[in-house]
Amino acid sequence: MPDAPPRRWVLHLDLDQFIAAVEILRRPELRGRPVVVGGHGVPGERAVVSTASYEAREFGVGSGMPMVTARRTLPDAVFLPVDAEAYTAASEAVMGVLRSYEALVVEVLGWDEAFIGVPTSDPEAWAREIRQAVYAATELHSSTGIGDNRLRAKIATGFAKPQGIYRLTEANWYLVMGARPPDALWGVGSRTAKKLEALGITTVRQLAATPDDDLAAVFGPKMGPWIGSIGRGEASAEVSAEPWVPRSHSRETTFPRNLADWAEVAEQARVLAARVAEDIRDEGRPGVRVGLKVRYAPFSTHTTSRALPEPTFDAEILADAAVALLERLDHDREVRLLGVRVEMTPPAQKESGLTT
Repeated sequence: MPDAPPRRWVLHLDLDQFIAAVEILRRPELRGRPVVVGGHGVPGERAVVSTASYEAREFGVGSGMPMVTARRTLPDAVFLPVDAEAYTAASEAVMGVLRSYEALVVEVLGWDEAFIGVPTSDPEAWAREIRQAVYAATELHSSTGIGDNRLRAKIATGFAKPQGIYRLTEANWYLVMGARPPDALWGVGSRTAKKLEALGITTVRQLAATPDDDLAAVFGPKMGPWIGSIGRGEASAEVSAEPWVPRSHSRETTFPRNLADWAEVAEQARVLAARVAEDIRDEGRPGVRVGLKVRYAPFSTHTTSRALPEPTFDAEILADAAVALLERLDHDREVRLLGVRVEMTPPAQKESGLTT
């Protein structure tokens, strides 16, 4: 009998402590020290941590933490500003290494991660080769998850970190994940986990065994079955080399002081909407939906959105829609952060002569 064709695997490469690693490469004297990157690097400002080195994480400092909290937690850390251009350049160098292999299909997910599709009988060998090549070219360490689909590959990377390789497939899914809480799954957040806990579902195995109809009754006809499917580890194995195309553009700002005057909040919403209008015009795709993000003091976040009557580039229409969304919010609370997001038409629907 002829040999069976190589099986197609999904690899997920994730650069370890990427932003901190780039900064440490530029400043070798920081190696081994706790490094925190965020905002303008000023611990007292109202920004959040973009990333923290492993040394900082040992003390509980992590992404999304307010910079002021990070300083209270670890006052001796080195605080650095975000340098997006440096991270973009480092990311492009890594992705260039991956794309240099003709056998690989590379789907970039962000600065520090990518899915890789490869037909092979030895995915671990490919994972080792890729990690070594990335390090040789960039001096950046990475971890690689191996899966029979995207979900399992992504989750596997968490078990591989730092600087390791891990395989997660249908064969060991329940052995590895069965007893873990649902929020250990990629795509299940804390709110969803709390709703599942209210149903008596506290493990991945229990989630997988729950009928889709029961989940649909709580989460909706699409979301419910989808949550059940990821509990079973089911997902697409397709990796696409097509360039990532954004669905939306957004702008947000953290205020130096909390805003209690909602007329001032509305004014800021208009400023942000005008900036997003410029972004979608540069993209060449009109807006079809406007969203608003508000972070109340001290740190609770609320989002809301509405569809537009018709696609438009008009900054005034976008601003009016954003301001109208403010009516849905709690005006008795002070605002710490405000963001405006505009979803656009798909790329194939670029049009000229729309509302301007």
